[in-house]
Amino acid sequence: MWPVTASKTVYANPWIEVVEDAVIRPDGGEGIYGVVHLRHPAVFVVAVTDDDEVVLVTVDRHTTGPSVEVPAGGSDGPDTLAGAQRELAEETGLQAGTWREIGRMNALNGVCVAPEVVYLATDLSPVAGAEQEAEGISEVRRVPWGEVLAMVARGEITDGETVAALTYAALALGRIS
Repeated sequence: MWPVTASKTVYANPWIEVVEDAVIRPDGGEGIYGVVHLRHPAVFVVAVTDDDEVVLVTVDRHTTGPSVEVPAGGSDGPDTLAGAQRELAEETGLQAGTWREIGRMNALNGVCVAPEVVYLATDLSPVAGAEQEAEGISEVRRVPWGEVLAMVARGEITDGETVAALTYAALALGRIS
């Protein structure tokens, strides 16, 4: 454990807080550790069509540029399902008749307190309310399950959280054991 001797917020916005902790390192020395805290858990949606296709979006990320991902975003608090439903609709123009939580994870746990929840969404149908332009989404596509895994292998899907979400989905669907 890294005992914290002092802590101060150095930046905050509605989505994150950056905290600088004065710590005692594992070797006993004193140090400073910057930690990003998500205000609310993030949600990731692996949406699978009746034809066994995964719905993917291409998002223009400020940090890395275009990124192929599953629909994702922030929740509004402890009700992560409502956030997942909203993100799927906003990013893809789809809603799901069936939702199942399939995993929980932590992003970049060396520098972040960022809880994340992964959902499997099926029984998809169109819905109003898509906001792809506002979300920075340039493409929404349906990709056969096997091709999605090949995209990971070829390095076309590099977002770590998407790779993890797809792994949770593969486990939940019995594609891997």
